[in-house]
Amino acid sequence: QVHLVESGGGLVQPGGSLRLSCAASGSIFSINYMGWYRQAPGLQRELVAGITGGGRTNYADSVKGRFTISRDNGKYTVYLQMNSLKPEDTAVYYCYADLGYGYSRRGDFWGQGTQVTVSS
Repeated sequence: QVHLVESGGGLVQPGGSLRLSCAASGSIFSINYMGWYRQAPGLQRELVAGITGGGRTNYADSVKGRFTISRDNGKYTVYLQMNSLKPEDTAVYYCYADLGYGYSRRGDFWGQGTQVTVSS
């Protein structure tokens, strides 16, 4: 089985920075896509940023220029550097992965979520 473990959430003041990490473990042999989603109270889960196995990235318009996604394929880890944080970035952030694992299997996996709170 595959597990995603997130870290790096917390409380930060507006304008501050946080770095989220998501490490995938298990019998993984390829990464097709890894990304970060977030869900604020009363709202639907939305894509924040993603990165393909080839390194192509995509971002929500609301975070372009402030957030940067990167990966370490050797460690099956993806990072989200969040700068110039705003109160509206407050949400639970979830790691997502589309992976090849086991004996030629492919599946979608989610992390448990990490809380990011931007407040003075």
